Amino acid sequence: MNTAKRKSSRSTGAGLGFGAGMLFVLPAAALFAVFILVPLVTAAGYSFFNWAGLHNEGFAGLDNYVTLFTKPPYRDQVWPALGHNLLLFIGAMLFQNTLGLAIATFLHRFDRLRRFFQTIYTMPYLVSPLVIGYLWSLMLSPLFGPVNNLLKQIGLGEFAHPWLGDPNTAIWMVALITAWQWLGFPILLYGAAIAGIPQELGEAASIDGATPAKRFWHITFPLLAPAIGTVSILTFIGAMESFPIPFAIGGSKGDPAYSTDVLSLLFYRTGFAADNGGHIGVASAIATLLFLFIFGVAVVARRMLDRVERRLT
Repeated sequence: MNTAKRKSSRSTGAGLGFGAGMLFVLPAAALFAVFILVPLVTAAGYSFFNWAGLHNEGFAGLDNYVTLFTKPPYRDQVWPALGHNLLLFIGAMLFQNTLGLAIATFLHRFDRLRRFFQTIYTMPYLVSPLVIGYLWSLMLSPLFGPVNNLLKQIGLGEFAHPWLGDPNTAIWMVALITAWQWLGFPILLYGAAIAGIPQELGEAASIDGATPAKRFWHITFPLLAPAIGTVSILTFIGAMESFPIPFAIGGSKGDPAYSTDVLSLLFYRTGFAADNGGHIGVASAIATLLFLFIFGVAVVARRMLDRVERRLT
């Protein structure tokens, strides 16, 4: 009898626990459904119809996807825009994540200053990316920007350059500005991962005569593999979805001469820009393909990184 009562109480407790858990998950699930799932499914559906502004003119099948890759101006803009997204990812990996790991490793040795510098490095990404883009466009102005003026004042005037007006440098400036704003993110993640590494491992290696460089490469770096994988995937997703900073720097056309154009800008001006907008079907096709590309690469990368992590750890 007592056993039956205990089983009944356990099942009742499990039911209450599941109900309470669902109660906590429900708000997040509702927000996810309203702001992500529904727009995603809606955009995918719109991509299979012809549109005249907001008026549905009937089923189009795959015509919008064919138009995107075969008819101007889309066919001439989609591949360069994708290339610029990939350049933003490369720039973030080279500058943002590499420097973020170096700074996190350095700050780990200084307990008193760690919180202060983590706050300093974190502050830029608390500001709207659109504001960051406009501020840097002013700072890099060839007429009154402080960057070129500083180069001239310290005797490096030959390096002064219209950074955002030159198609050869504009996209790299966007990459550096983006990496600068989000530098604090990998610093926080790497800092937390380094703090979770047992100190006994480093102490044992020091007793065995390992130098700081060897301790980093043979102990710290392999144990940071999960954090590095997470940061890399999130960086890729952020680079592929980049919109505010390129928009602030080059406008909806990715000026100069589409040199800062990215897929989100192409989506925006295809669907909503005043001069060439209203092509809702093609814009929805861009959004759908962008999602599928990001999702597919993220899944494949996660599996590959899991294999690397197992080998290293």
